[in-house]
Amino acid sequence: MKENAPMDRQAKNNETQATWGWLNFLFVLCLFLPVLVLLMMPGGTMMGAFLWLPIVLLLCFWMIASMAAAARGEQQEETDHTVDDGIRMIPDGEQPDAIRAVMDVRVAMQQNGGGIFRGRLTSPADEALTRLQSAFGESTVPMIQQDEELGTAIVLMNRPTDESVLERPTRPWLHWLLFGLTFLTTTWAGALHQGVNLLEQPSEIAVGLWYSVGLLLILGVHEMGHYFMARHHGLKVSPPFFIPVPFALGTFGAFIQMKSPTRNRRALFDVAVAGPLAGLVVAIPALLIGLQTTQVLPPDAEPAAAMMGHGTSAGSSLLFALISKIALGDQLQDGYLLQLSPLAFAGWLGLLVTALNLMPIGQLDGGHMARAMFGRRVGETISSVAMWSLFLLAIFVWPGLLFFALFIYFIAGRGTPPLNDITPISPGRRWIGYAAFVILALILIPLPHKFWHAAEIYCPYL
Repeated sequence: MKENAPMDRQAKNNETQATWGWLNFLFVLCLFLPVLVLLMMPGGTMMGAFLWLPIVLLLCFWMIASMAAAARGEQQEETDHTVDDGIRMIPDGEQPDAIRAVMDVRVAMQQNGGGIFRGRLTSPADEALTRLQSAFGESTVPMIQQDEELGTAIVLMNRPTDESVLERPTRPWLHWLLFGLTFLTTTWAGALHQGVNLLEQPSEIAVGLWYSVGLLLILGVHEMGHYFMARHHGLKVSPPFFIPVPFALGTFGAFIQMKSPTRNRRALFDVAVAGPLAGLVVAIPALLIGLQTTQVLPPDAEPAAAMMGHGTSAGSSLLFALISKIALGDQLQDGYLLQLSPLAFAGWLGLLVTALNLMPIGQLDGGHMARAMFGRRVGETISSVAMWSLFLLAIFVWPGLLFFALFIYFIAGRGTPPLNDITPISPGRRWIGYAAFVILALILIPLPHKFWHAAEIYCPYL
């Protein structure tokens, strides 16, 4: 009977994966249904939205419950098959001295050459991690994690044999090639947004350059914020990889590759928050400068027909309204529209990129921040709520977010835990995290109509 157990488990795993695939498909399909219905309805859009809102809410809650039940089932299955999977209890006499020196071990298990030791630490987590790293050397990676029952778990993992791939030196030519291609695609996209085809009007390349230079500068500074903060904490990290695309915005952004695990929650938080804050340092001035050359159109004016979206699809936010008022002053009046200049559009995209990265979801910057600030369990709960909130925001506030919501849903995953997931961050870092999430809210929340005239601030895209 034991010989058939691995085959049975494999079959169950395949069945579980298939179930998850169907759940994801049904979720995306159901999210598109309200959008299709609202588009097909002649008028009465708001009423249709209110009718669909409880349905979508119930759907989201059902998906969350289904995923939680599936996760509990997988955990229970792992527990039921611990003996068959080669897990054995480690007697007191066989437990490593380094482990017993830093922990009062209550439960010890071994699997695939590694070990899990559960109990309570007898020394501070950072000190315990340093002693464990010194005792086990380069062949083993110790992790100190939270344990719901006994307080702490020390996990010993064998260092992957293919880790040499991560240790390979970076190829500068690849980074510069991707940057050059992204420069070309964003220049092309920036010109198209203004109704200029560079193949027919190559002399108008400056139109696209304002957009591409502004956007790449924002993305580059964002990633370099991550890069230098990671180096500050002694982490191995690659230079930025830019992602060119020959359509839409001209790029899917940029990323850096972490080549070493994060030591503790402090480093996890610092590396995560450095990128969005650094990007804002460039995005806000770019938006302010770009708004100086933005056309302010009265209600009866006709926007440039060739301009993609006529500048009216950028959405609205409290922060954008404040920046617009600072830049344009009395030019903004009730009922007027803004036809964003290329640099202003790049600055607005910088705000959007910052907001999306600050979403407390999975491996996004905000997800790492939430885990560092509140711990694993609370961080994962916040991540689930934020994911479904983003979908609802995309459906009922700004449909342009739907693409980004789907993109985040399929790529975000779960955040990678630091080696020391016990030691909390400092109060100062926590307040910086709160301020960053306030910025997220200021970017995403629309300006309430009733406060327009009282605050003398006009949000042109509502």
